[in-house]
Amino acid sequence: MATKKEYTKEERIEKEKRRLKGIFKELEDGKKKLVTPLIEKAAFMSIELDELEAFLEDNGWTSEYQNGANQFGTKRSPEADTYIALSKNYAAIIKQLVELVPAQKRKKSKLEALREE
Repeated sequence: MATKKEYTKEERIEKEKRRLKGIFKELEDGKKKLVTPLIEKAAFMSIELDELEAFLEDNGWTSEYQNGANQFGTKRSPEADTYIALSKNYAAIIKQLVELVPAQKRKKSKLEALREE
């Protein structure tokens, strides 16, 4: 049985960039120049989110802490904070990218299609 090839982080980012660029390939040249940095950031964030998600699955969302000699507890881990912030930023970038696609090219959701009937 063939084993699945493990890609490096850089290879996965490049693969995600190609996937996103393929989605937006029909944009006019002016908009392509605008979306290219967004696509690069989105690709990076997507791979980082995947890695953080795997870390959180293995280690959990909380970490132990000790303040002084007698104060112990648990708090949200730094990785969880990073994941939350990064996912919000990723969603904002994806929203910006989608808004650059002409309305007639966007796929309508089932809810939108029902509203139009």
